[in-house]
Amino acid sequence: MKIQNPVLPGFNSDPSIIRVDETYYIATSTFEWFPGVRIHTSKDLVHWNLVAHPLSSVSLLDMRGNPASGGIWAPDLSYADGKFWLVYTDTKLTDGSFKDMTNYLTTATDITGPWSEPIRLNGVGFDASLFHDDDGRKYLIQQTWDHREYKHPFDGLTLTEYDVKAERLLPETARTVYRGTEVKLVEGPHIYKINGYYYIFAAQGGTVYTHEEVVARSKTLDALSFETQPGEVFLTNFDTPFNYIQKQGHGGLVATPSGEWYYASLCGRPWHHPNESLTDPRGWCTLGRETSIQKVEWDEAGWPHIVGGHGGTTEVEAPKDAIFTEAPENHSQYNTFDGSKLDSNFNTLRVPFDAKMGNINDEVPGHLRLYGQGSLENPFDLSLVARRWQAFNFNAETKVKFKPTSYQAMAGLTNYYNDKQYSWIFITWNEINGAVIEVAQNNRGNYTSFLKDEAIKIPEGTDYVWFRTKVRKQTYTYEYSFDGQTYLEIPVVLDAAILSDDYVNQTMGGFFTGAFVGLAAVDYSGYRTPADFDEFRYEELPDDSVKDFFAPGLR
Repeated sequence: MKIQNPVLPGFNSDPSIIRVDETYYIATSTFEWFPGVRIHTSKDLVHWNLVAHPLSSVSLLDMRGNPASGGIWAPDLSYADGKFWLVYTDTKLTDGSFKDMTNYLTTATDITGPWSEPIRLNGVGFDASLFHDDDGRKYLIQQTWDHREYKHPFDGLTLTEYDVKAERLLPETARTVYRGTEVKLVEGPHIYKINGYYYIFAAQGGTVYTHEEVVARSKTLDALSFETQPGEVFLTNFDTPFNYIQKQGHGGLVATPSGEWYYASLCGRPWHHPNESLTDPRGWCTLGRETSIQKVEWDEAGWPHIVGGHGGTTEVEAPKDAIFTEAPENHSQYNTFDGSKLDSNFNTLRVPFDAKMGNINDEVPGHLRLYGQGSLENPFDLSLVARRWQAFNFNAETKVKFKPTSYQAMAGLTNYYNDKQYSWIFITWNEINGAVIEVAQNNRGNYTSFLKDEAIKIPEGTDYVWFRTKVRKQTYTYEYSFDGQTYLEIPVVLDAAILSDDYVNQTMGGFFTGAFVGLAAVDYSGYRTPADFDEFRYEELPDDSVKDFFAPGLR
């Protein structure tokens, strides 16, 4: 078998990978999307299944009011003493001099839970991970934030001992163990003990195209005792601009039962507009930061290297002892809302789906009812249910019943990155035609209605309206139908780059998620006009366009 990167496509970043017996687990970041943390499992490192969202209650995670790209940063999953340990950060600020955050710890004897009530650890810095030493002691290592404008904000990696019995950190033991290199921005640390050495694997260079992973080691955990691996950096795509996989760095190391080594990393897959250089801009990653896996070998001096070079490869040899894992061939999804729970691929923003937001198969059988709340820019009260883009080419559609009596009420299908970057096709009302269809986009906070007074009148007596979006890598469009058979395209072609990390990074400090597609209802008048969605379909299409942007052999 071959590992085909990325193994977790579409917004699955900051992977923390472990193995328990024959099973591998990867935990990834979810930022402001709820529930918090995604955990996938595999026994072959090739095929992966989503099995858990550990932070599925407000007692474990309350992100109401969090900014875009706040929330869950870089969870750390480990296994020791017969249970899983999950450390996670809830970040409350993303822009500015401060990064107010809290690190928590929760445990479970089964990966699917239940997970214990969280233990509050500290707010020293993000990307915290727990190291279980072979003498039974435990340590938290983390990025350290410095708000002072005359200092670099990334103040090295702090190690602090954790008292298991007291369920708290021992701040008097805190010390800086590693400051990274002159690349700066050292973060995402994990410690491993191998052949008598403590190894720190840490990210540097920022989670953009200059991203990299550096390795350092020491015989002790003393302050500033770690030396950086000599020679070339462990993993980076900074100097491999033609590789299909880019941005590799932040991640974790794992050994197979037979002693092979692999490294799971975040990555990105940029595309370009036809008139753009392949190297500047490096590209637009509309699928967000994904997860790749590279094979690792060790040299005689005990230092690790990526097989095939520090830029990694798209195709990687699977472990010799891999156990084939059944998994879906793609991530297509179809929902008729006949059950009582949301599909596990669906997410909400900041808070769980509850009666305030709506209900499933309750008031209207076979429907998802969403009550109109705040606008799509509201970080507190929002009725939005969405799923990740996980392919460059896909169609998504829905069937909705909505009876607005005000332009302040809207409901429909959205492609969404964050509160400043989204678009949608929706039913609303205007003074000319009553119930109408409109398409609008928010680009860097500038809201544009494309149809305006030419909004499409919904014929009298129409019960349902069907909406569809067609995403085709660089661009996407919206369509509507009044019978579910004949679709008419709105003559507005939108630039998908606007829904990418790279575009958002040009103006905002929070740019860590990826594009979503989903269902939304707004009624900022406060009257909670309901929208009833009868179905949702997300259908991935083959990606035949990679060859248009990458030279042969680099796919």
